[in-house]
Amino acid sequence: MQKRSDFLAANRGKRAPMPGFVLLVRPRGDDDPTMRIGITVTKKIGNAVVRNRMKRRFRALARETLPDLGIAGADHVLIGRAGGVERDYASLAAELKRALKKVQQ
Repeated sequence: MQKRSDFLAANRGKRAPMPGFVLLVRPRGDDDPTMRIGITVTKKIGNAVVRNRMKRRFRALARETLPDLGIAGADHVLIGRAGGVERDYASLAAELKRALKKVQQ
């Protein structure tokens, strides 16, 4: 996802806050079963190096987790939190799985 309107639309969907990030999920309502991912990390988190590291980790998490647990035909947005930079990859992966199960209910 790259358009601001897509991110704003996802903000009206389901929300699952976790210590390292916030997951937003919103079904698009079209007949396209593809899952889209959007990643947002603000300047409050840190400088460009820190933000890019966090985005790379989120992309790797999404690549690993969304094919199995993601919602088909929905937009998934990961919003980075300040605590997410220090968290290790395994705990972020566990949180993402927990968040995806939470929004599917």
